[in-house]
Amino acid sequence: MLRIWGRINSSNVMKTLWLLDELGLHYERVDAGGVFGHTGTPQYRAMNPLGLVPTLEEDGFALFESNAILRYLCNAHAPDSPLYPSAPRARGRVDAWLDFQQTALNRPQSAVFQGLVRTAPERRDNAAISAAVAEAGAIWRILDGQLAQQAYVAGDALTLADMAFGPHVHRWFAMPIARPDSPHLHAWYDRLKKRPAFRTHVALPLS
Repeated sequence: MLRIWGRINSSNVMKTLWLLDELGLHYERVDAGGVFGHTGTPQYRAMNPLGLVPTLEEDGFALFESNAILRYLCNAHAPDSPLYPSAPRARGRVDAWLDFQQTALNRPQSAVFQGLVRTAPERRDNAAISAAVAEAGAIWRILDGQLAQQAYVAGDALTLADMAFGPHVHRWFAMPIARPDSPHLHAWYDRLKKRPAFRTHVALPLS
């Protein structure tokens, strides 16, 4: 039985649950992180040394890092799924964008989200938020250029690359910020919103 530890308002948990539903896999989710706690206990740290979410458990096996979890779920449970193609070049493209999401987008996007959504107005560092909006906007412009050429991030079909960026693009368009014009990014976001699992797990009120 698959078990996912994590709260539903975590972007990294969202993409994991989205994939699980796309693959039709049964799982149990346990609230963890934030107000739910658990992540600081020795038992949890044995599974996830950073004490973050999500963590996957399956038959005595534990795995952390959300993009690694996405890859594992496809490799272990849906090895023929086009969501994580087996052809080396196609898989390489997906892997490159999975890494790009973590290394390029996460830091500025998180600064914007944490600053505007999870920080009280009187405690916000507005200059830092504005700088992070500009930095994240430059990353989203790269995605907009990529999506001008094809329907999805890594090609003409949905893959794990879209799932890595999906929770963040939802937040990007939901936050009260001035965004650069990005018609292809917006069209892609509209395509994602047509998927039931995206609407269930990702297109949620910000919290």
